[in-house]
Amino acid sequence: MSFQEVKKNEEELSLDSQISLYDKCWELAHNLWWSWHPDVINTFRDLDPQLWRSLDHNPIAMLRQFTPESLEQRVYERVLTCRINYAYRRLKQYLSERPAWAEKNIGVLGSKPVAYFSLEFGIHESVPIYSGGLGILAGDHIKSASGLGVPLVAVGLFYDQGYFKQQLDVDGWQQEQYLKTDIENLPMTQVKREDGSSLIVPIETEKETIYARVWHMMVGRVNVYLLDCDLPENKKEDRTLTSRLYGGDSRTRIRQEMVVGIGGVKLLKELDIRPGVYHLNEGHCAFATLQAVQYKMEEDGFSFDEAVRAVAYKTCFTTHTPVPAGHDRFAPDLMYEHLSPLQRKLGIDFHQLMAMGREHVNDDREPFCMTVLGLKLSRHANAVSCLHGVVSRRMWSSLYPNRSETEVPIGHITNGVHVPTWLAWQMQNLYDRYFKPGWIDEHWTQEVWQNIYNVDPGELWETHITLKHLMLDFVQRRVQAQASRRGEEDRISMNPDVLTIGFARRFATYKRATLLLKDIERLAKIVNDPHRPVQFIFAGKAHPADQPGKEFIQQVANLRKDERFHGKFVFVEDYDMNVARHIVQGVDVWMNNPRRPLEASGTSGQKAVLNGVLNFSVLDGWWAEAYDGTNGFSIGTGTSHVDTTITDQRDGASLYEVLENEIIPTYYKEDAHGLPTNWIRMMKNSIGTLAWRFSAQRMVTDYMLTAYLPAAGGVTCDMNYRQ
Repeated sequence: MSFQEVKKNEEELSLDSQISLYDKCWELAHNLWWSWHPDVINTFRDLDPQLWRSLDHNPIAMLRQFTPESLEQRVYERVLTCRINYAYRRLKQYLSERPAWAEKNIGVLGSKPVAYFSLEFGIHESVPIYSGGLGILAGDHIKSASGLGVPLVAVGLFYDQGYFKQQLDVDGWQQEQYLKTDIENLPMTQVKREDGSSLIVPIETEKETIYARVWHMMVGRVNVYLLDCDLPENKKEDRTLTSRLYGGDSRTRIRQEMVVGIGGVKLLKELDIRPGVYHLNEGHCAFATLQAVQYKMEEDGFSFDEAVRAVAYKTCFTTHTPVPAGHDRFAPDLMYEHLSPLQRKLGIDFHQLMAMGREHVNDDREPFCMTVLGLKLSRHANAVSCLHGVVSRRMWSSLYPNRSETEVPIGHITNGVHVPTWLAWQMQNLYDRYFKPGWIDEHWTQEVWQNIYNVDPGELWETHITLKHLMLDFVQRRVQAQASRRGEEDRISMNPDVLTIGFARRFATYKRATLLLKDIERLAKIVNDPHRPVQFIFAGKAHPADQPGKEFIQQVANLRKDERFHGKFVFVEDYDMNVARHIVQGVDVWMNNPRRPLEASGTSGQKAVLNGVLNFSVLDGWWAEAYDGTNGFSIGTGTSHVDTTITDQRDGASLYEVLENEIIPTYYKEDAHGLPTNWIRMMKNSIGTLAWRFSAQRMVTDYMLTAYLPAAGGVTCDMNYRQ
């Protein structure tokens, strides 16, 4: 170390010593960087483990229980001073440095950042502005952009009631509760103007103007801006516009999407942020392109057509939905009420506006589709897996009548997960002993993960069993608390020696949560086998308006009333990031059986991979390009019948056959030392072949190479950028 570096470190230490431990804890808590650093999480937890759990792992809510003096005393008692100082210095260093990858690859984005729009962000369970996969993907995307040093700002909505809290009644029926979030417990600050007044963004409709204030949140190096309509300037109905995620009717939805899209672009202009790229995470955000077009016309004198071309070139659009019914569509009268002010500023008539969201531009009866708008006003469109790309090109081929289906300009970038968020710290400690130093900073490269084959099989298995114990303790506590609330006696004792299979996700009917229940007698024999038993853990929410999905939950949950399945088939209520983290880190098998090809990607199984959990899935979404015969198990052969009833019958039969003839025998076959060596070999193959390929860092680098840099007008990265 040079004299100058030594001097700089001494100066930083001197400055650090002038900041109280109380202030350092508050600063750490206000940047969600802490949420993917286990040592910092454990430091917060060790201040008061019971309080930490009761407050949903929210460091701000916990710190508010202390005075500066009482916190200093607790830190002294728990010997946490050095850990807090170390975490604080690491955060400061992280924020002040640009990663080497960014130095080499970001190019023109250094002056023209990516503006990433999403209707939800799943960053941590203590910030409840997400519902499921789309939001978790968005959260993992911005965390990975932060880690890579990609210049990116994120725009979304602040939901003061979030998504619903789930409870099941005595009949197993889902009940929804909406609880107001205490803003003071969130790592957010209101954005102010230079004169100290609140920054308010107006969004015009034909009948009134909707006003939104702006909250700011830091996720590592990424600035996140959230718009909130709970203002006295708004009508009563609009004050609750951003209260709930995916609540209300079409009128609520179009207004929410105007706020995030039109309001989001206006916000960036107010902040003098000039994006080089607009990235729309699903069609919900597509109105952003129209506002960007209007600004282009206003500022640069472009005609409408010229402005559309300019904005489309710098817009990236990601579609996530392979089902036509899953794409937002709005009737002409709703569009007129809400978009006509912007339409007039664009200098076009209402028919032209509607044509931008129609597959058949002259069909006046066709509603306006947000995905169609996203595709028409972007030049970089992608699906979220290879198979989903095929489905999307077929689904939207009518928009490109002069091209063959294979020439439809929708590519694919397969989703990935943020490794530091979803990797159990116990497993990371194991990898630290066998992988090269600093491997976590290069975890999206293939070479890093080949070291898994050097890991001692006994150590890998012991670490997995430790995680399994922790997961089962968590599940048992939750299930017993649920039973107590319902007035039921439900003391369960799940056995860590038993093969444990997890299924946790949104209870949409196409995900077929009840496929396993089609032969209930056969299932009863499997779970009660005296020599090779199996136990199942289910979790997930159904949309409040999805009655069939709720019925699926009821069928699964009510198995607790059947003595054959008591304690062997459990349902964990209120699925969120915390529940997901426990289950993907602790089960033996992650089961996924959607009706192919309706799973666009799926990422829960990718989280399981990181922790040595084997996937047991239909060859759909990401698993269709991941399974190689040695790294998990396949349900079916990757085909589906035109008759969905036959498809379900075939997949159900395959599920049972693979479970009985492959999974159970492999899991229970042990060597002389009591180790399931073949199972452990598959665990290693799964980690070695998949962990790097399905990381969010790999995903973001792919966006950089194929979308962001071209859209911003730069050159593509060196093809060896991953090295």
